Amino acid sequence: MIRLATWNVNSLKARLERVTEWIEDVQPDVLCLQETKMADDAFPSLHFEAMGYESAHYGQGRWNGVAIISKVGLTDVVANFAGEIEPDPDARIITATCADIRVSSVYVPNGRAIDDPHYEYKLSWLDRLQQHLQIDTSPERDVIVTGDFNIAPTDVDVHDPNKLAMSTHVTEAERLRLTALEQWGLSDLFRHHHEGERLFSWWDYRSGDFHMGRGLRIDLIMGSPSMVERSNFVVVDRNARKGPSPSDHAPVVVDLT
Repeated sequence: MIRLATWNVNSLKARLERVTEWIEDVQPDVLCLQETKMADDAFPSLHFEAMGYESAHYGQGRWNGVAIISKVGLTDVVANFAGEIEPDPDARIITATCADIRVSSVYVPNGRAIDDPHYEYKLSWLDRLQQHLQIDTSPERDVIVTGDFNIAPTDVDVHDPNKLAMSTHVTEAERLRLTALEQWGLSDLFRHHHEGERLFSWWDYRSGDFHMGRGLRIDLIMGSPSMVERSNFVVVDRNARKGPSPSDHAPVVVDLT
């Protein structure tokens, strides 16, 4: 069995102790991190090595930052998009092979507002993600693309669809990009096991949203057909969102046979 997880930690420096405790408790074989907010030379690779993990990090200091840590091998690392795709100015994607699975950890741009240039950047980024997959791998392989997609796939993944109408994270254009990834060959592993359930992975820090159940499911584990067949358990670990100074995201975990 391979246990793979994704977690937007919203500053690894601020939450390294929490992440360490979670790893010791859950024992993932592969953990994809987003929003590390670290430069590469500040990433605690020796700390993870002492825990039995290899690591690959792509960061830029105060913002963004993605990583993959693995205790089942970590090879063929690609930071940013593959091939000759226009490189992204931000550190938002890293890809590696772990236990023969081609794994990408992604931090999709937020988009801010639909009339903001950052929204068009988000759509362009998602288009380049699909190009990256076409160059880097194939849906016939074992492929996982996971991380903070900043998109709620359907209205079931939103606490109040009417409140967010015409906002980022739920627009047709964003969801069509997810559909394009599905047409390429990826499936939402959580939905494969939890059809119709309203479970979220992100809650705003303000107004007690976590305790009131007002969240979004925007942290996704998407897998190729072989990963769908091999997945036998997927969960959002809400317990990791509790306690002092948590990330605003909870980890998502999948067990693969």
